[in-house]
Amino acid sequence: MARSRKAVSCPVETTIRVVGGRWKVLVIHYLLEGDRRFNELQRLLQGISPRTLTKQLRELEDDGIVSREAFPEIPPRVVYSLTALGRSLEPVLLAMASWGEGYAPEQTAGRSGSR
Repeated sequence: MARSRKAVSCPVETTIRVVGGRWKVLVIHYLLEGDRRFNELQRLLQGISPRTLTKQLRELEDDGIVSREAFPEIPPRVVYSLTALGRSLEPVLLAMASWGEGYAPEQTAGRSGSR
């Protein structure tokens, strides 16, 4: 089932649409370290439900970020990995991490009443 997509005109909005949400950036982060199986991702992403992880992986797969390879074995084995497009997000995530490290909690405390 294809997701309906809102037309976007801003490249930043496109990026946020693809990686936005609570879990997608973390899924990409762990896949940058190497291929992972579903249960391995679920263990790493403490608190994510199997249903939510499945949804996030499908959306990332639909967007060409994640590749899913099913092996014809018993029991079935499925491995998730990043595509070349997914790997190209590494500098984006590193830049986000760098920015986040510099964004101190004290900066948010001063904003509560001032505008």
